[in-house]
Amino acid sequence: MPIKILLADDSEIMRRGIRRLLASQSEIEIVGESANFAQTIQLANDLNPQVIVMDLHMPDETSFTPQDVVSKLNHGSKLLAISVWNDEAARTLAENLGAFSLLDKMDLAQKLIPTITQLVSLKGRAAAA
Repeated sequence: MPIKILLADDSEIMRRGIRRLLASQSEIEIVGESANFAQTIQLANDLNPQVIVMDLHMPDETSFTPQDVVSKLNHGSKLLAISVWNDEAARTLAENLGAFSLLDKMDLAQKLIPTITQLVSLKGRAAAA
């Protein structure tokens, strides 16, 4: 069964690039895409993805606190935060959102698929324990 991914980034170009990267993996299926936090929350609850790959900074970010996002996201989904910023503020925001990891967008080609695989593997082991 493929790993269900929700892709959330306000940049269509970035979503397209990530979609192409993930399309090469038969064990991964992108079940939805969103361009802001409101759409991400709605789609996460409608589609029940296993993993949400989400940009930390989207146009409606001032409308949501990290606590708002965490409380409204489907709790069965695991979050991978992505950003062009990899500073202390970005790391703190990712942590406050409950992200498994913060990936620099410049490193996605090398790190995204292994990180998704690691996250799903850890989740499976936790469920089996």
